[in-house]
Parts: sequence; C-alpha cells; structure tokens
Amino acid sequence: MSHMSVTVVGAGIVGLSAAWRLAEAGHTVGVVAAVRPAQTTSVVAAAIWYPYLAFPQDLVTRWSGVGYRELVGLAAEPGSGVRIRRGRELFREPTPDPWWCNAVPDFQRVPPDQLPPSYVDGYLLEVPAVDMPRHLSWLEDRLAERGVGIEVRRLDRLEEAPGGVVVNCTGLGSRDLLADADLFPVRGQVVVVEQFGLDEWLLDDTSGELTYLAPREETVVLGGTAQQGVEDLIPDPQLALEIVARCAALVPAAGRARVLEHRVGLRPARPSVRLERGELADGRPVVHCYGHGGAGVTMSYGCARDIVDLVAKA
Repeated sequence: MSHMSVTVVGAGIVGLSAAWRLAEAGHTVGVVAAVRPAQTTSVVAAAIWYPYLAFPQDLVTRWSGVGYRELVGLAAEPGSGVRIRRGRELFREPTPDPWWCNAVPDFQRVPPDQLPPSYVDGYLLEVPAVDMPRHLSWLEDRLAERGVGIEVRRLDRLEEAPGGVVVNCTGLGSRDLLADADLFPVRGQVVVVEQFGLDEWLLDDTSGELTYLAPREETVVLGGTAQQGVEDLIPDPQLALEIVARCAALVPAAGRARVLEHRVGLRPARPSVRLERGELADGRPVVHCYGHGGAGVTMSYGCARDIVDLVAKA
C-alpha cells in the first residue's frame, strides 16, 4: 500500500479514531476541525456501547461488533477512559432479542429478581463504557505521538482541506458542508452529577422518554432526551429537573447527587450512515463517514477500519 497525505475533517470520536488508524497505517495525517475535540458533540455522549439511532442494521451490526472488540482492547490502555461495565436495559413488556445482539459476545436476559418494580423484561450486557472527555484527550495524545496535529479552522467547502485525500467526518456539519438534506439533528440533553457509588449502567427507552444512568470514575451522566429536529444547544432547566427525576425513580441516590454540569449535543442522524468513497470537485479522492446517530462511539473504530481500506484504494 502506498502512503499518502490525508486530511481528516472533523475532531469528534469518528474523526479522531479514523486519524489514529490512518496514521498507524503509515499515512501522513492532519486533522482540520471547526472546534477542538473537547467542544464536539462527542463530549456530551453517554458513550455506553449501544447501537442507537443508526442504520442500516447489517452494516451497523458489523461496525459495532468491530467497535466492541477494539474498545475492549483499549480498556487495557492506561488513561484511555475506556472501561468494561455491566448494565441493564429494562422493559415494561416482554421484548425480543435486539437485531444487534450478535455483535455482543455475552448477551443475556435480566433475571426476574433483578428487575425493578413495573419492569417485566430486560437485557443484561457487559459492554465498553467510555469517559469521553478523557478518551478524546487520550486520542489527541496518541495522535501527537505520531505527529498528527489538529488545526482549528472552519471550512466552507471540503475542497479547502489540504492533502492528497480528504476524509470527511464532520457529523451534522455535512448537512451544510455538502447540502445533505438527509441529515437531521436529534437533541440530547444530560445532567452530569458527582459519582455516588454507581458501578452499573441502566437504560429505559420504552416509556416515551429516554432514561439512562452512565457511570464514570468520578461522575455519572444522567440522561436524557431524543428530540428529533430540535437544535437548541442551551440546556433546558425544566428538562434537567425531569431527567434527574426519571433517573432517581430507577436509582434514588441519583436524585441526591451533586450536579456538576449540564450538557447538550446534537446527534447526527440519517436514514443510513454514509461511509463511501467519492471525488471532490477538484478531482481529489474523498471518503465520507457521517450520520452515526447516537452510535458514534459504538461504531467509530469499526468505521475507521473501513476508512483505512477505502483510503488505500484511493
């Protein structure tokens, strides 16, 4: 494989994981992004491995399966922010196996005696959980070790990016950058509280509201919302109170935890993830990778492998 000059546009988890794998493959890589990694939507993510709001099912299952294995490997890396955590998804009525269950090595049902009141079914999973501020910072360090810098600059056109090959990982930004009308935001609001002794994650997406508790080493992310088409990035105080109340109904200690921060992010949803090779107006090859919905962390490392393969064919 010939080594090329590659510019990755976008500094969220999809862009940084792609840049890392491309640099590992021997390419000369640079990253151009409108904001630093710490200001991207990826920072808001609860980042529990879970294929959420992402299609088509067959490709998402494959990318998620690869992502699972790669994140498990990264959990052994000091400072990566990745940890394997046990958790439960709860249901108020009997529920079949999810379409993505083959991507998880150990998929089980929650024993009836572990179901909270009013719940009748549930999945029991051990999956990677990622502390996104830590992981993005760790990725920046890995990139710096390979000489990959991040230039903060907003592009009006992909043709403005340097390099022989451009990799477009701009998420919702591709809606304007490429006039992609298939992209739409799904607003997510979370409340970050002080860690109160929670080790296992919990998820309930069956009662009309998306409710989850995602533990980290020092914090717990309480969520959330899935407001399709809403683009307001200012935290809604009333929604924050509702989020805490819903989480406290599952784990009462969540309602007593000290609130540290409110965050809002816009998930880049699309009828199908776009991962394909194309050509810019100036003739240079481009690889597009965006539209991951609420599963950017889940699929990022799986998609990065495909990006490396497509760049090799450019």
